[in-house]
Amino acid sequence: MKKFKFTINQNQYDVDIVNVEDNTAEVVVNGTKYKVEVDKKIQQTKTPTLIRSKVEPSTDISKNVQRTAEPTAPKGVGYIKSPLPGTILSINVKVGDLVKVGDHLITLEAMKMENNINSDKEGTVTAIKVTPRQAVLEGDVLIEVGN
Repeated sequence: MKKFKFTINQNQYDVDIVNVEDNTAEVVVNGTKYKVEVDKKIQQTKTPTLIRSKVEPSTDISKNVQRTAEPTAPKGVGYIKSPLPGTILSINVKVGDLVKVGDHLITLEAMKMENNINSDKEGTVTAIKVTPRQAVLEGDVLIEVGN
């Protein structure tokens, strides 16, 4: 219920709008109830629906899912990136190790929680770009995987 105060010709009116249906409004003016017909149809305001697009992380890490590649591109080649800012606690692979999708590669501490960074690619570790106790940002390359 909406309340209004009107002053018309130095007379004060307290108006409460009780109900509005189509072009008819139920109002109470200074304690007296009236039905008022409005010239134009009053449109009800609609609450907008929030539509969010699908959010993709800035890294190419997806839990245990291997990304597809171009048919001519070498399979399993790519980068393992940090999904969030943090500190490297341990590295569980070394250069030359063969990794499969889902293998535990690095333990990353972020917000006082340990996060396992797993491989989303299959191949051989060609380079490790970080060291234990190193701080990393979201999207930083941690490990390179090749054939």
